[in-house]
Amino acid sequence: MESARPWWGAPRAVLRLAALVAVVVLGIALIPAAGLLRERPRQRWIRRWCLAVVHTAGVRTRITGAARPTGGVLIVANHVSWLDIPLLAAVRPARMVAKTEVRGWPVMGALAARGGTLFIDRDRLRALPGTVGRVAETLRGGSAVAAFPEGSTWCGRARGRYHRALFQAALDAGVPVQPVRIRYRSADGTASTAPAFVGEDSLLASLWRVVSARGLVAEVDLSPPLPAGSHPDRRSLAEAAQTFAGDPGAGAGAHL
Repeated sequence: MESARPWWGAPRAVLRLAALVAVVVLGIALIPAAGLLRERPRQRWIRRWCLAVVHTAGVRTRITGAARPTGGVLIVANHVSWLDIPLLAAVRPARMVAKTEVRGWPVMGALAARGGTLFIDRDRLRALPGTVGRVAETLRGGSAVAAFPEGSTWCGRARGRYHRALFQAALDAGVPVQPVRIRYRSADGTASTAPAFVGEDSLLASLWRVVSARGLVAEVDLSPPLPAGSHPDRRSLAEAAQTFAGDPGAGAGAHL
């Protein structure tokens, strides 16, 4: 993991962290009011809030690529950091798919549940078909669903293979898949691992690295959507989405 900033950068990092907490708390407080808005204004508000979270942490953003489809769509991306979640929401607000452990996180767990997160229990394979069914039903209803098919975060220099199960939901619902590639770069343009949130890393340690980093840039690239019916099975669909994200890493375990 790369080092963040020397000790004299601490005051700015503290200010960024305090501002970040304030933006998150303010956004949570305004959720009930945002729920009263019509669809387009609500989505616009969510996008702006999510971008404010990222920018307040000291991270600049570059979002490029294809037009974003309306209606039901499965948005899939490689997974590096907790920053990936607001970045995807800035592309298009969507119901997230997350591991069940997230539900128990302080503050964030309650926020995720309130935001309609679809929780998946990776340790109970018998429950997987039910989760896939709920995702398919959500997609059929015209909502966007966002997921990280690697199943875990990676440092950004290595990647895991995409698990296939959630791609079955897109096939069953007859909706397109929007592949997204997320990368983080330092001020000099080289790949950065500062935002990575992996292994035994704590959220607080990851937050501190991000707010302490200098000139961090998040690049979000959107691929042309993979149309419904363009791939015959979940394996080929997952491989097509994986190709845009980059070469898969080895040793990612079983690929359902």
